[in-house]
Amino acid sequence: MQTYKAPLRDMRFVLQELHADFDTKGLPGLEDFTPDVADAILEEAAKFCTERLLPLNASGDEEGCRLENGVVRTPKGFPEAYRAFREGGWTAMGSDPAYGGQGLPAGINKLVEEMICSTNLSFGLYPGLSHGAYQAIQGHASEELKSAYLPKLVDGTWSGTMCLTEPHCGTDLGLLRTKAVPQGDGSYAITGSKIFISAGDHDLTENIIHLVLAKLPDAPKGVKGISLFLVPKFLPRADGTPDERNGVTCSALEHKMGIKASATCQMSFDDAKGWLVGEPHKGMRAMFTMMNSERLSVGIQGLGAGEAAYQGAVAYAKERLQGRSLVGAKRPDLAADPIIVHPDVRRMLMTIRAYNEGCRALGAWVARSLDVMERHPDPAERRRAEDFSALMTPIVKALFTDLGFESASIGMQVYGGHGFIRDHGMEQYVRDARISMIYEGTNGVQALDLVGRKLPAHAGRFLRSFFHPMLAALDEAIEDDDLAPLAQPLSKAFGALQLATAHIAQKGLKDPEEAGAAATEYLRLFGLVALGYMWLRSAKVAHTALRAGTDERDFYEAKLTTARFYMERILPQVAGLLAGVKAGKGAMMALDEAMF
Repeated sequence: MQTYKAPLRDMRFVLQELHADFDTKGLPGLEDFTPDVADAILEEAAKFCTERLLPLNASGDEEGCRLENGVVRTPKGFPEAYRAFREGGWTAMGSDPAYGGQGLPAGINKLVEEMICSTNLSFGLYPGLSHGAYQAIQGHASEELKSAYLPKLVDGTWSGTMCLTEPHCGTDLGLLRTKAVPQGDGSYAITGSKIFISAGDHDLTENIIHLVLAKLPDAPKGVKGISLFLVPKFLPRADGTPDERNGVTCSALEHKMGIKASATCQMSFDDAKGWLVGEPHKGMRAMFTMMNSERLSVGIQGLGAGEAAYQGAVAYAKERLQGRSLVGAKRPDLAADPIIVHPDVRRMLMTIRAYNEGCRALGAWVARSLDVMERHPDPAERRRAEDFSALMTPIVKALFTDLGFESASIGMQVYGGHGFIRDHGMEQYVRDARISMIYEGTNGVQALDLVGRKLPAHAGRFLRSFFHPMLAALDEAIEDDDLAPLAQPLSKAFGALQLATAHIAQKGLKDPEEAGAAATEYLRLFGLVALGYMWLRSAKVAHTALRAGTDERDFYEAKLTTARFYMERILPQVAGLLAGVKAGKGAMMALDEAMF
């Protein structure tokens, strides 16, 4: 039995206390966004997710999607839930009011996404892909395409997809074979096959808008020859209603390990009519708008899985009776103590808790930088925010999903044998979470992006957006008697990050394989230090509240305890990661291919 209660108190802590120095009311378009408005949105989202999405999670996993006569049918209850989701305005939250959106801050959008992912990850992929398509079209399409397609995507009557992968090529999109042939009316005939297309076909919306990567006849070789095209499932009439079927079909559904209620399709385009988005041969620029948005959202999927796993594991640990406490019976009135009294169970629960609350804090910081990047009137502030979001996007995607899967696995371990069977729903979280480490660029690709592109960009300018504020916070915290015990180990970890960065910069310039060999350890090291920074800041807020005599002592004391646990039990991983970074490529690359 899956259970969930939205962590609204911690979400308010992140939005209104931890990042209180970031005032969204100072940004154009967000003047009316107050804490009361945020609370109301989060409470309504929590209600919808708990009442409408959570009950469909296990049943949707059990039933899955099916392909019938060329049409994909989603599990029982999904069309009705989506209709309620759309009518409630949830598809319009983060979109421009010019197209019917609500224009809410990215920070609140990501917290709502977390709740959706905790309660029904499969469901969340449908509107999630649509918003990514919205962003790509808004940022790169013609005004004619924007006015025709964006209002329908925003109100949720239409949905969107991204069609990149082909059977013979995944990350290396320069190998794709899908063709686009110009027609006399300004449109293009798109022909080719795509695989692993999330939400490629379904019965939730009246039309589906595919963003398809393809090559024009005169395309240069490689990724420099890729263009992006908008291809609707149904060609719309002048009034926007769907007309004749386009040359787009779902040829098969993928048989997957998890997210079974999300339709992952093999798509065929047979002279399908489409329109160019952006400039010819510049499709990757437009598609990266969508992909970067999706990478942040996929990171939030990891957090959502971790939170669901934590709540399930805590509930089970409090009720499962087994053995006695090592220091004597804690519940002599029962036949045995609940397993939450045992140190190893506490270790597991505290690990998940520290991961989740740290990721929530870091994710909100990155999300808020998106608002600054898009809305701040000062170009220098916009550039700093853009630097920070560029640096942190691969970290959020890879770290959050690594930790989300790890947390789901730990949650299963808390259940013991009962976690391995389907009755409690924990094994579904493990299966569902695993894909997040793969799609939108595997986590290894994210690490290569970090060391190969983000670190050297503009002579290391991106790094300053993180290093400078962290260094200032450490200098201040070391002088604070309450914070010094946390700041000291974090300062050592930050030093390890600086050493790892210098090592990669020195070795990687001479030999790209050295940077590649260190990339995954480096990203994890960077991410753990970033979470440590969030815990240091959280502890500062908690101490301030306790000194002021807050009536929520339990909440803030729990923050301090979790911060201490993080610094004592998780942050020390940094030392081993630094050793891995410095070890270099030697043993990793030494064997001849034939020896594997």
